[in-house]
Amino acid sequence: QVQLVESGGGLVQPGGSLRLSCAASGFTLDYYRIGWFRQAPGKEREGVSCISSSSDNTYYADSVKGRFTISRDNAKNTVYLQMNSLKPEDTAVYYCATARLFIPASAWASASNYRYWGQGTQVTVSS
Repeated sequence: QVQLVESGGGLVQPGGSLRLSCAASGFTLDYYRIGWFRQAPGKEREGVSCISSSSDNTYYADSVKGRFTISRDNAKNTVYLQMNSLKPEDTAVYYCATARLFIPASAWASASNYRYWGQGTQVTVSS
């Protein structure tokens, strides 16, 4: 059974850090571009970051550039999102997903270009 499981979310104060993990089971992540998305209440799901299968290329939303870092460990079948300098506006449910094959890299932030999704992990940034 194909499954993605996110973990690492929680409550953190502004300026704090969290590291999210996305673990895959039932298939190997090696050949997939993986994206992180987030969705805040009343807002559309937005692309946060994406990493190529070989880790050669990474992409970030402007709102998180310089604060978030995406990485992957194919040996552990896991992708990570290191989030530093967190702000209240980063509060959302965070999801990881596998990109559909042959999607151009320029379309990484479109949720419709992803096939398998995890259940999400809540990140709350508040004092």
